[in-house]
Amino acid sequence: MSSRRLAKRTGIDMTPLIDVILQLIIFFMITTTFRAAPGISLDLPGSRTAQSVSSTALSVVVMSENEIYVDKTRTSLEGLPATLKQRVAGSDAGSLRAVLEGRASASYQLIISVLDAFRMNGIENVGLITRKEKAAR
Repeated sequence: MSSRRLAKRTGIDMTPLIDVILQLIIFFMITTTFRAAPGISLDLPGSRTAQSVSSTALSVVVMSENEIYVDKTRTSLEGLPATLKQRVAGSDAGSLRAVLEGRASASYQLIISVLDAFRMNGIENVGLITRKEKAAR
């Protein structure tokens, strides 16, 4: 007669580990925020009367004379009028809303030149993005 022995099962039950990993993944997916901007970190100028603005049709980010983004398309100050003309083509420029976002260290002349490029392309409705200053105590 042969004796049959039950062999011990050796192994690790992976089900609880998989459950914990899936919960962590879901937690990080829910708590993660994504930036809508082209991934540029800006030090915005402050304003005591700053207000939240909803998303607009045209977004312009000014880093320097050689680095300006029009809806995530990189251009320079010289190429800005042509880029805006291409962006405005086929739509009513007078009703188009635009938001100008620039570094706090950007020169006044650079911002005025960008605003001139807006006006030359018929875009009159331009908002400037600032960060809200903390109230002094």
